[in-house]
Amino acid sequence: MAEGDSNEAAKAAKFVYVLYLISPLTGGLGSLIGVVIAYVNRADSPAWVRDHFTYQIRTFWIGFLFAVVASVLMAAMIGYLLWLAVLVWLITRCVKGYQRLGRGESPADVETWLF
Repeated sequence: MAEGDSNEAAKAAKFVYVLYLISPLTGGLGSLIGVVIAYVNRADSPAWVRDHFTYQIRTFWIGFLFAVVASVLMAAMIGYLLWLAVLVWLITRCVKGYQRLGRGESPADVETWLF
């Protein structure tokens, strides 16, 4: 893969992180667009960027699961605290991933459920 292709893939991965970070302000639409971009670009990317796309896809699906659980538990009032925890989790994952991407590194642990 050419260097320019690597840069384009890295730019797409950065864009996905930004979409995820603004998704709470867009009602989740940013996350939906971001996960589609990650799925589309993952196969043709260099290995280190592919790891970021995999990490982003997992972030979407794990976050979706957490959001569903938090929404169900809103009736018990604990859901509001869980929503806050999901927001902190999402921001932490995205910022850490974005920083590693900027350094040209893969995420520390692509398979983790945490950070």
